[in-house]
Parts: sequence; structure tokens; C-alpha cells
Amino acid sequence: MEYTSFFGLEAIERGKQLAVDLGQLPDDERLDALNQIRLALHEVSPMRAEPVDCVLWVRSEDVQANDYNPNTVAPPEMRLLEHSIEMDGFTQPIVTFPINEQREVVDGFHRNLVGKNSKKIRTRLRGYLPITTIRGDRRSREDRIAATIRHNRARGQHQVTDMSEVVVELSRRNWNDAKIGRELGMEPDEVLRLKQISGLAEMFADKEFSEAWEIVD
Repeated sequence: MEYTSFFGLEAIERGKQLAVDLGQLPDDERLDALNQIRLALHEVSPMRAEPVDCVLWVRSEDVQANDYNPNTVAPPEMRLLEHSIEMDGFTQPIVTFPINEQREVVDGFHRNLVGKNSKKIRTRLRGYLPITTIRGDRRSREDRIAATIRHNRARGQHQVTDMSEVVVELSRRNWNDAKIGRELGMEPDEVLRLKQISGLAEMFADKEFSEAWEIVD
């Protein structure tokens, strides 16, 4: 049996009484109170560096898709995802980053769509979605893009042409090939091929052979 101090036991009892008190609140007010309590607990958690340590319920209209996700899911897989959430519930939160009063999706683009567009699921969730917040040092747009790509690639899901656009944007944001490869989990030749797909000579400005290129009107 694990050792729990007197103060620990006292805190547990206070927590149980708080749960009873929260049970008397209306649903929306209770969810808001639970979110605030979870945030407070997260601050003292030994695992606070891990985003999954704190899952919140937020209004679905406050969760917005990003404009750089190169992952697409075919209709049969989307139907299966909807069926999975319908039958098994939300087993993974949507990973987000706060921007102003909104939450931008970093991972979970399709879970976000299902939670919003499936009438049955939206009704069951009372118009809320489960979210977690990516680490604060992922604040810049390029870091969020990299995080999205890493999530997708870890699952083997990404579209080559859209990935090319991502590489172009990161290059324009002054990420060199080595950093792009390191952050997105790519070999140097893969980064080069994706730049070639873009068809933009500017993407090769740091290559030795770029001097031989001529732009013809």
C-alpha cells in the first residue's frame, strides 16, 4: 500500500466533498468550474510538462482548424472515425494552441470535424470538445506547423504535395534544410525532393548549383 501523509489524506477528503458540491451545479457552470480546478491542479502536478496532464472541455465554436494541415482522410476512414467516437467515446483529446479567445488545432483536425458535424456526437457532448494545450514553447507558427507534421508522420499520414507547401513556408520563415529535416523527421534528400515539387527556384538559394539557374520570363 502506498504511503499517504495525513495532509494528503485530508486533501483527498476535501476533494471528495468538493466533488459532491460540484455535482449540485448546472452542467455548463460545472464544466467551467472543473476546467478551472483542472488548471489549478495542473500547476502543481509533477507531470505538468506533459500536455495530456490537463484535458479541458471547451465550446466547439472556440476550436478552429489550422490552415496548414497536409493530412487528408478518405470518406470510409472518416465514417469509421465517427463510428469509433460514437461507440467508444473521445479517447484522445484535440491538441490545440490558444490564440486570442480561440483554440487552433495542432493535432486532431478530423476529430474536431466529427465533434462539430456529427449531430449525434455533438448532442451527446453538449456542444463541447475535449482539448489539451501544446507546450508553451511551441508558440511560433512554424513550431506549430512542425508539431502538426510530426503528429501526422508518426501515424504515417501526410500528402506529398501539401507537405511541399509546408516545406516552402518553413523555408521562407528562415528554417534551413537541416532544421526542417530534424524537426519534421525527414532525410535531407526528402527535404530536397519536396522543394523540387514546389517548382520555386528560390527554395534552392542555399545550394551550390543555384548560381547556374536562370529565371526566364
